[in-house]
Amino acid sequence: MTDTQPDLRTVPLPEALAWLREHGEPADPRPDIDTASLRRRFPRLAHVRTRDLAVEAPSGRQPARLYRDDTVAHAGAALVWVHGGAFIGGHLDMPESNWVALELAARGIPVLAIDYVKCLGDVHFPAPSDDVLAGWRYARANSAELLGAEPGALLLGGASAGGNLAAGAAARLRDAGEALPAGLVLVYPALDPDGAHPGTAVDPDSPFTQLSLNFAGSPEALHDPHAFPGLGSVGGFPPTLVVVCEQDGLRPSGEAFAARLAVAGRDSTLHVEPDADHAHIDEPSHPGAARTLAAVVEWVGDRW
Repeated sequence: MTDTQPDLRTVPLPEALAWLREHGEPADPRPDIDTASLRRRFPRLAHVRTRDLAVEAPSGRQPARLYRDDTVAHAGAALVWVHGGAFIGGHLDMPESNWVALELAARGIPVLAIDYVKCLGDVHFPAPSDDVLAGWRYARANSAELLGAEPGALLLGGASAGGNLAAGAAARLRDAGEALPAGLVLVYPALDPDGAHPGTAVDPDSPFTQLSLNFAGSPEALHDPHAFPGLGSVGGFPPTLVVVCEQDGLRPSGEAFAARLAVAGRDSTLHVEPDADHAHIDEPSHPGAARTLAAVVEWVGDRW
């Protein structure tokens, strides 16, 4: 592979993994998604304070970032937020992490955004999940100081692969007898080995399945309900908001999970974002992104 950056969304997965191992996360070409630019574009973000932190995790010190706006009324709950990136990419500066956290904090929901090790061919589940659990436990142990919220008012959420990791962490906490998040916020989550066809035998040629296998590490692990919480019991799950996008190939995974929660008698809310595709909240100018964040804020406000 040459040093020229390929379109990592279209090249075969082994090539994408090799490029990422050699070169690291590619630079985002958008000129207006850094924090200073976002504050200029959205003046409501002006009073959000941020602080970079690090969490001691099994895969090493993982970056984290705290977001608070003490000029607005506290919503009563705070959020630990996990970005997506197909388990192979993503970082705290991408809008799906940074802009989302800024916007929620400006609306009274303090956020701790956390990172995790990526699955670049030599790392697999449970390593990213272990890191998310470490971030969650750190937030819970320090929730009053960091987020101005009691541990019992701490939510966990994520987008895409981050939604998988958030739901999987909740399942692992439940099965270990640990305290669960007060609620889950899952935005276009990838909860099944093939998110386009939940509940069916996986197609090894499906791009979704290939990414899932890279995450899981083996065909046997594709059946692990902690790796793919769409496969497991939803008993005992906390109140959960599931956001799916009308045009997203992963939409069936989120819809199936929300339906299973409802059938099990859990507090489940499904929000379908019209005229939106996967990763829409990674684009601050997308009209659906603002609607989705408004739905999150409304859901939190209705419960805390």
